[in-house]
This record gives sequence, C-alpha cells and structure tokens, in this order.
Amino acid sequence: MLRPDPPPAHTMVSSGCLTPLPSGTRTLLTLRFPQLLCPGLLLLSLQTMVAAQPTVLDPADFAHYVERFNSMEDEPVRNLVPNDAAWPWMAANVPLFDCPDTQLEETYYYRWWTYRKHIRETPDGLVLTEFLQPVGHAGPHNTVSCAFGHQVAEGRWLRDQRPLDEYTLFWFRSGPEGGAAKHFHKFSSWAAAAIYDRYLVTGDKTFAVKLLDDLIADYEVWEAERQLPNGLFWQYDVRDGMEESISGSRTAKNVRPTINSYMAANARAIARIAALAGRPDVVDRFTDKADALRTKMVRDLWDPKAKFFKVRLEDDGLSDAREAIGFIPWTFHLAGPAHAEAWLQIKEPGGFWAPYGLTTAERRHPEFRSHGTGTCEWDGAVWPFATSQTLGGLANVLRGPDQPYVSRRDYFEQLLTYARSHQRNGKPYIGEYFDELTGTWLITGPKAERSRYYNHSTFNDLVISGLVGLVPRADHTVEVDPLLPLDAHVAESLRDSENAVSERLPNVWDWFCLDGVPYHGHNLSIVWDRTGEHYDRGAGLAIWADGKEIARSADLGRLKGSLPRSKESD
Repeated sequence: MLRPDPPPAHTMVSSGCLTPLPSGTRTLLTLRFPQLLCPGLLLLSLQTMVAAQPTVLDPADFAHYVERFNSMEDEPVRNLVPNDAAWPWMAANVPLFDCPDTQLEETYYYRWWTYRKHIRETPDGLVLTEFLQPVGHAGPHNTVSCAFGHQVAEGRWLRDQRPLDEYTLFWFRSGPEGGAAKHFHKFSSWAAAAIYDRYLVTGDKTFAVKLLDDLIADYEVWEAERQLPNGLFWQYDVRDGMEESISGSRTAKNVRPTINSYMAANARAIARIAALAGRPDVVDRFTDKADALRTKMVRDLWDPKAKFFKVRLEDDGLSDAREAIGFIPWTFHLAGPAHAEAWLQIKEPGGFWAPYGLTTAERRHPEFRSHGTGTCEWDGAVWPFATSQTLGGLANVLRGPDQPYVSRRDYFEQLLTYARSHQRNGKPYIGEYFDELTGTWLITGPKAERSRYYNHSTFNDLVISGLVGLVPRADHTVEVDPLLPLDAHVAESLRDSENAVSERLPNVWDWFCLDGVPYHGHNLSIVWDRTGEHYDRGAGLAIWADGKEIARSADLGRLKGSLPRSKESD
C-alpha cells in the first residue's frame, strides 16, 4: 500500500523507542511516563508533548479514571496501546475535560480509554477495529468499514493523527492494484465527508488533497453500484449497518435517508477538497451532484403529512414508520428550516423519547420492538450509533435558523442521558444497543464479549464540538458556541415569552474547561467560569491559543477569536 509521507523528526513513531534524548530528560520522562519509552507503543516526541501541555488543567487530576477502568477487566485483547500504557497515551493525546457532572466527565475519559483499545498495528499500517473480538463480516485485520465515519469524527481531536492517516489509506489504497480495500463497500459510508471534516480540525490540507482522486473514484463506484435511474441511491438496511428495521430488510432495495444523505455529503466534501486542490472542474461537477441529490432526496423522502424524512420502499411508496434515520439529513446540513418540525418527535414519548435515550423508531408504531431481541434489531431499541448521528444533527439545528421546536436544553438532556447509558452492572460500559426503558444492554451470552467496547459511535466529538461548542472551520477563526441551556427556573419563567432569550441570563453550569485541544496546528483551551473563582482565569467565556488569550466574553454565547498566524499558515 501507499504509506503516508514519513513524519518529521519531531513526530512520533509506532514502534521502537524515542529518538535518543539527553540523559536528564530521558530520566524525567521515564519517571513520569515509563511506558512511553517502551518499544511497540504509539508515541509522541518530547517536542510534541511540550507543545501540547494544557494551559489550565492538571492531567494528574484525571488519572484516577483510568486507574478504575484498568481495574475493571482482565484485558483479554491487547492491541497497540495496552491498559498499562493507557494513561500515558491519553495524557499525551487527548484534550482534558472538566465539568460539574461527574458521570459525563467519567464517560468522556472512558470513551477515550476504549477508543485506544482499537488501534491495531498491522502489515498494512495502523488500523482501527469496530470489535475487539474477531467477527465473521470483517475483512483483513478485523476491519469493518461501517464504523469509519464515527471513528474519524472522534479521532480527529487526538494530537497524534498517524493512526487515522494510515487507517484512511488502508481503506482507500490497500486493495487490488493499490485501490480501495475489497470490503470497503460492504457498508454505506460518509467517508469523504468525514475526511473533509477532519481537515477542518487538523488543518492538514495536504492529506485531504492527496486523496481527492481516490474519493472521486470511490464516488463513481457507488454510483455504479447503488444509483437508480432517477438519481437517488438504494441500500439494504443491513448494508447501512441497521438490520431488522421496521421499514426495510436484509433484501429490500429501499431508497433510504442514510445513503442518500451520505452521498450528498460526500459529493459536497469532494467539491470542497477539489477547491483546496485548485481543480475548478471537479468543484463544479461535484457541487452539481450534491445539489441535485439533495433536491431529489428532499422531494422524494420528505413526508409532508408525517413531517418527517422517511424510507421510500421498492414499490415507490413511503414507509409508514418514522425512524431515527430521518434525522440524518440534518447531520449533514441537508434539511432546511421548513423541515425543522420533525424535531418535535425527540420530545414525544410516542415518538423517540424514552427514559434511557432516543429510540431508533417511533414508539407509537405497532411494529416497535417487534423483531425479537439479540439479533441487532433497529426496530426501536437505543443504539449509540444512531444517537451519535441524531445529536450531531440536533447540534446543527440549534446553530441554524431560529425555530420553536427544540432548544439547547434538549441537546443537554439527551447528552446527559447518553452519558448515563454507558453503564452495566455499576461499571462504565459501551456495547451495541440497549433497552429504552431499563438501559439493559441487549447482547447477552457468548456474544456479549464481542459486543463489549463496540467502536461504532461518537461521544467525545459531541462533547467537544457540541456541548463545549468548538465549531470546526477552514479559516483562521476559532468559533465557540456552547450548547448549554438556561437554568431550569429561568427557562420556566420565559416559557411563554415571545422575546428572544438574552445570553446574559444564567446557564446550568457555572464552569467547565476543555484544555489542550489540537486545532489547526495550535493548542486551544476553552474555559467557562461564571464568577472567575473556579479556575482563577477571569470571569466569563474565554479562548486561549498556545497559552495566549484570543477572545473573551462575559456571556456564554457564540464567541470568536483569531488563531496566531505563522509562516506555515500564511
């Protein structure tokens, strides 16, 4: 396969030891992070570690989470970063997060702890797995393409991007004659959109541009395989990774909001990457594809009576079920203000609201939870896979045109519910799917071991880009737009008010901090401290870049600052 360009001398390597350091420095590193000097681990150099030092928080304050996680299991599978190296790896790689909600904070670190379990070193480079245990539908190295978009969205916030570089190249260039892996099209994918969105965080234009021709070729294969004469795309529900649905089956060739949203987003992403590459012909061609597909999807999949995006069946009628996949057009910025009323359904007990999370089908439907249990049903139970996509779409709605249907409180409450669903027998856990009324995980028996640590959803991306509100952009502007709601008593007093809510009114949390975020080659810190007494860094919302304050506001509203300019960025 074509491997990434060799990293500069100051970046990490995936095996062997660090470049020799002065004895005193090596001794200090050994004392603080002894696992970092062991062969075979994914490492960061001293230079990278120093550049990534947090501005506000102390990493040692969060090490206890990993100590607990490590004590919970006997570690039956050890990949590139084993448990005894988990905290050094996390301290060197992940942004630190501090907030008043202990369970949300614990889940944040738990999800990074589980993510690194899936980084695997192979003869084809570093890859990420969806399951730690071997599964029959996987390809080489136990890889499954269905999870790629989620894995990229989550991993784009890590300081070390080599795993995602090599993993991406594995999918696009490890196959016959240096092309895509044979099993890449076994599942639908928003790969191009994920790659472009990753660029918005890393600022690495070169990597995205190098993949442009691969992405074009991949799109054309999808057109040959799944596009209908009317321009829309069809898919089996199982090939969306969503088997046993109310609207579909493993054999029905339905026109689904999933693959059509993915392909419209992929076309738009290809056009934007082509703009980075200076290829206007490709920009025009794929912009036209994206616009045409979006128009057709809205026309043919929107049910004006149900006020929802639905599956169009093989017989050309719309399904009679609202399913969570109807929210996916918002995840990729494809739905418009005229469709926003669909979001009322996440607040309705007969819709998607349930005590333990958002269901995958409306609860009022007669076929809700009718397909049995334990065979990966998408007929109503809660899937983190779906929750990730739905909350991503909800964040986009809340940052879009004003609408009266959902608020930041809805996002906040659903994110807290999602965090609290990460439990099994009193311990942190992530699996495939669970009961909407009890929170009980539904894969049991021998298959439960396969399901544990299921790497097919996001959580930390929802915290970073959603709750904290770091909105990725292509320019030098840092935009922070937190999705914290008003205090309950303030919201109640304003429930019937026709006036816009002032951002100067109090919010639920008095403080939070996201520290050491790698962004466009810089190190960001985002701090909210209502009184200035919690972190002693001043009152209000503030953004630091490389240890220097670039923006501050007394309010917890949208805030923008400019990144320091460098010769490289210019």
